[in-house]
Amino acid sequence: MPETTPELGFEQALEKLQLTVKRLESGELSLDDALKGFEEGVRLTRVCQKQLSDAEARVEQLMGVSVAGIPQTAPFGAGK
Repeated sequence: MPETTPELGFEQALEKLQLTVKRLESGELSLDDALKGFEEGVRLTRVCQKQLSDAEARVEQLMGVSVAGIPQTAPFGAGK
């Protein structure tokens, strides 16, 4: 299985994750290959979860509203 890099886009990571799951569900992998596939799936899941968390944080920043009801935004990462 190829190494997954964090630079992988969400859609690409999700597609690779779906393919990995199909391979695992096929039941045709050796135990060693199944373990490698499982490890790859965990890495891909983490990539997707990180990107979803980052997107959620951006949306929360964009949806901020002042006491006066005025939408407020902040540069992403400004609160970190």
